[in-house]
Amino acid sequence: MRFRTNLASITGSLRTGLIALTVSAVVLVIPSLAAAADYPTRPVTIVIPYGPGGAADLSARLVAGNAPGFLGQPILPVNKTGAAGVTGSTFVLNSKPDGYTMLSARVGSQMGVPAMNKTIPYGWDDFTIVGMTELNPFVLIVAADSPYKTFADLEKAVKDGVELSYSSAGVGTLLHIATAVMVDSMQADADNFTHIPFKGGGKARTAVVAGQVDFSWGNLSASMGALEAGQLRALAVTTKERFAAIPDVPTASEVGYDSLEKIIGWSAIYGPPDLPDDVVAKWVDTLQQLKESAGWLRLTKGLGNIVNVLGPDETRAFVEEQYQVFDSALEKLGMTIK
Repeated sequence: MRFRTNLASITGSLRTGLIALTVSAVVLVIPSLAAAADYPTRPVTIVIPYGPGGAADLSARLVAGNAPGFLGQPILPVNKTGAAGVTGSTFVLNSKPDGYTMLSARVGSQMGVPAMNKTIPYGWDDFTIVGMTELNPFVLIVAADSPYKTFADLEKAVKDGVELSYSSAGVGTLLHIATAVMVDSMQADADNFTHIPFKGGGKARTAVVAGQVDFSWGNLSASMGALEAGQLRALAVTTKERFAAIPDVPTASEVGYDSLEKIIGWSAIYGPPDLPDDVVAKWVDTLQQLKESAGWLRLTKGLGNIVNVLGPDETRAFVEEQYQVFDSALEKLGMTIK
């Protein structure tokens, strides 16, 4: 009898314990679910992997200034520079995947550098890709008094084996790799091209104006002032259609090289790997609302950029296609670091 009594007592205790554990688990889960549903509950940091004043910085600050009303919390832009964008990108890569540390992703740090340098801590697709916000057209520029008046003139020089020099914003930047894509597209001899890197696109552009180099690829928004002032001449633009601000400049397809359309900059929002679906969904919704913001649209277009808000899958497909073109060109030309 005593045995039965003790067994009943033990069974009751176990039942009570299980109920207590279940209640505790529910209590723990409910706040967790609520926290996920309420994201964000505090300010979000967006890391800019480049210095102040550049295209990446301006893009991030436009998002930070216009998206909080849709996201529901302030967005704090922070510059973490170094190694052509790798330092800031790696910081986000290693951050906690809770949605409170995001990345202002750029074509150079997320596509160009991974295509050229296989030794960096990440590949092009190692982040959670949230969505693209804009495109930055590029132009092939020469000095106003350059003997190359048209793209055909420069193409002839390339085909004839003329030795040419070009400037860029540094090794691994889009301005640098763009020429690799052009050389590959033209099936030209890479040994006939001399790369002169500078610290920044502004100095690279100044070198073209001064006649220190024969040509360069440049961001259209950054080059527009010198084009309007008559200091530079644009031989081609990488948009699919002629750009309204420079209607006389032919597109890449018009000069016979569709592949040059891949020489185009972009800005996007990325997060660390394994970012929760609800966080991604919140940002996707925020970007969709942002493209209806009159202020953001006006400022983004005012910089010479093309509004191009895409979802995660569309952004991934766009970046992957661009990466394959650049990766192939760099591999053929022996410009890949392994």
